[in-house]
Amino acid sequence: MVFILHRYIFRELFKVFVLTTTALTLILTLGSILQPIQQYGLGPQRVVDIIIYFLPIALTFVLPMAALFAAALVYGRLAGDNELDACRASGIGLMTLVYPGFALAIMIAIANVILSFHALPYFVHLAEKSLKADAKQILFRNIQRKGYYKPPDGKYLIYADQANPKSETLSGLIVVEAKDGKAKKIITAENARIHFDPHERFNEVHLAAHNISQMAAEDDMWISAEWLSVRQEFGPLLGDDIRFKNVEQIKKIQADLMRFYPVERLARQVYTQFTAELLAQDITAKVVGNPGSFYELPGRPNSVKFSASQCNVQGEKGVRLSGDVIVTEYDTRKKQPLQTLRCAEASLHIEGDELAPTLTIDIYNARVEGTGDLKRRHVIRGLIPPKVADIRDMFETENVLSAIAKASQSSVLQKQPSPALTDMLNKLNQKIQKTLVEIRSEKHSRLVFGIGCVPMIMIGIAAGIIKKGGHILSAFGLSCVPAVVLVVGIISGKHITENPSSQSISGIVLMWLTVGFLMLVAVTLFYRLLKN
Repeated sequence: MVFILHRYIFRELFKVFVLTTTALTLILTLGSILQPIQQYGLGPQRVVDIIIYFLPIALTFVLPMAALFAAALVYGRLAGDNELDACRASGIGLMTLVYPGFALAIMIAIANVILSFHALPYFVHLAEKSLKADAKQILFRNIQRKGYYKPPDGKYLIYADQANPKSETLSGLIVVEAKDGKAKKIITAENARIHFDPHERFNEVHLAAHNISQMAAEDDMWISAEWLSVRQEFGPLLGDDIRFKNVEQIKKIQADLMRFYPVERLARQVYTQFTAELLAQDITAKVVGNPGSFYELPGRPNSVKFSASQCNVQGEKGVRLSGDVIVTEYDTRKKQPLQTLRCAEASLHIEGDELAPTLTIDIYNARVEGTGDLKRRHVIRGLIPPKVADIRDMFETENVLSAIAKASQSSVLQKQPSPALTDMLNKLNQKIQKTLVEIRSEKHSRLVFGIGCVPMIMIGIAAGIIKKGGHILSAFGLSCVPAVVLVVGIISGKHITENPSSQSISGIVLMWLTVGFLMLVAVTLFYRLLKN
């Protein structure tokens, strides 16, 4: 008899739960993909893929709400039709009748924990992978529709007169590199061929441009070249966030923060700036104040030897040579000098991969020895950084984060770090601390959301019985109250935890207190029902 009754109640719960889940999932999924469609200009096939990948993500939030709605509606109807009273008059206790709802609450809690810790990160990864595979089409489709494209990281703005996806070419290309809301560099090209190379943690684009011109804001000078090949790295299209990491990934990030792309990117920037300042220090020690001494930088196809009266760090990733600067360019393979240039100013810039960089030397207003010709600007690329012990050996034997820490800098830098390096290191340390706090906050919030489903659904059952309506609107209103309490408690706790000015433990305590409060409310409501 009791088993038949349980089966009947659970069947009613299951019918409402499935219908509600289907409706809410479709609404949330279609709503959540509108922004990616608008931002990236996805094609029909890619839209279908994104909808499929977003379905499990939506279920993480839909399942608790659907179960809560079903519990309030079904038990409210049973109470309103006096079916619960008839069962209690037959000697069946109220708590026995609540077993199907409690079983549903336990299943939802388990499913929610599995979804939030495993399924959601997995399907976000699949969606990211799908967008990466369509990166070229996203770029060309946006330019065809709007005339420009702005990548998610916001560092670049790409304009083009014409876009041809079949030949992977852009005509009338203008690329604006921005920093702090200002144009840092403007690059124009007659046409360019673009190739995308997606990686696991970032995206890489290779650009081969024809008849290119470039102007940098800091020196207000133009450089031109017939051909130029550029490799640029972009962050993930959907954003790299702790919220989208599964348990194993979170453990790996805790063990090695360089596995988290935002931290890795900042660490590589600090690494590059640190390398530039150590290079400036090494040049000063070997050349400045030593007449007749030259500093050599090998390269392909050409290498250089240079001397200078002064050497200083210049902004980000740069070294400034000034005074009496002499630069000799020679063929690397034949060891034959090509030309010697004399000028008052030159600069070295680190380019390419931060952990395996190359150097570029820019020589301004130089006179060619022998001919006296004036070169307004001469650029030599592909130079290899020297194997200075303080630069190379340190990073080959130590962890990158340890090598670029303040203690390591003070031990090898003879002068104080530049403002640029100090600012980069502060940003890196802030990001590391924020990441560790986010990991702690995310783990607790997922557990709280999963476990909190049980008292939340039990409150829905008790409130439905007390209300005795069984109407859809009243059930929906009742189901919103405990859900809002749980969500507000989790969001408030996460904000407090991630707020640098507050203690993170207080936010975690608030999240768990929310679960405790819901349990207390559920116990109080059922005590009232049993007493009556």
